[in-house]
Amino acid sequence: MAPQVGKKVGRLKKRPEFLAVAGAKRKWATAGLIVQARAHDDRQHPDPGQPAIRIGLTASKKVGGAVERNRARRRLRAALAEVLAPHAKAGHDYVLVARGETVRRPYAALRDDLAQALKRLKLWRETPVDVPLVPPRSKPAKEQCE
Repeated sequence: MAPQVGKKVGRLKKRPEFLAVAGAKRKWATAGLIVQARAHDDRQHPDPGQPAIRIGLTASKKVGGAVERNRARRRLRAALAEVLAPHAKAGHDYVLVARGETVRRPYAALRDDLAQALKRLKLWRETPVDVPLVPPRSKPAKEQCE
């Protein structure tokens, strides 16, 4: 089961929100998926107190029947929880579009496709969110005891 996204990522729910992201014409296509992105502005942005990153998932009938479309969305949801949620720049809306290969592509390659698309769109953040930075210890614990 995929890790829960929690409060770091909001959702795009209405058609005009999806169309606004597509209308920004900022996208990158890989073998497994298409990532569309749009920066928040005065017209469209999350409400105060809502997450700064919002995502939408879509899978058309080109992907396949209902079973394949649902499987593609589940795989995209799991990939975004692992890659997009911790590494995407805040202040943007993202739409992940499933392709025919989304269902058949190995999951590791799908995650790599998402990371590559974010890097190509210059929306990749190297330091993941909510990962504490622990300074390295000067001496191993065994030596400190002796």
